[in-house]
Amino acid sequence: MKIKKIDIGIKTLEENLNDFSKTWKKLQAGEKVKKEERVYFDSIDSMRSILTNNRLLILKTISERNPKSVYELAKLLKRDLKNVNQDLNLLSEIGLVVLEKHKTDKERVVPYVGYDKILLEIPVKLNYPSSL
Repeated sequence: MKIKKIDIGIKTLEENLNDFSKTWKKLQAGEKVKKEERVYFDSIDSMRSILTNNRLLILKTISERNPKSVYELAKLLKRDLKNVNQDLNLLSEIGLVVLEKHKTDKERVVPYVGYDKILLEIPVKLNYPSSL
């Protein structure tokens, strides 16, 4: 079985803008650009505020249990539907979850995780606060 992965890392805003600029120039020149599954945060603190234990448990539960709706996911997690929905929307915004609408007897939103592994990359050359 092929393992699909998503990379998560720390990059400054300047580094992200520089990468975007390079990619844009390649596209303008007609060059092919490799699509990569990556999510970057500007600091460890911002990453921690998004990737909480509850949200990581959501990713794990979706991957292992394949719930057929957000309601079913909330039941599996034994959490309030509203809170699970908020977490899912945030995870969807940053690209860690796909939310697909399905019409059966009623409209349902089905959460998907399209990878098996998250790889975390933390560069040591960033200017971290001295409190770390």
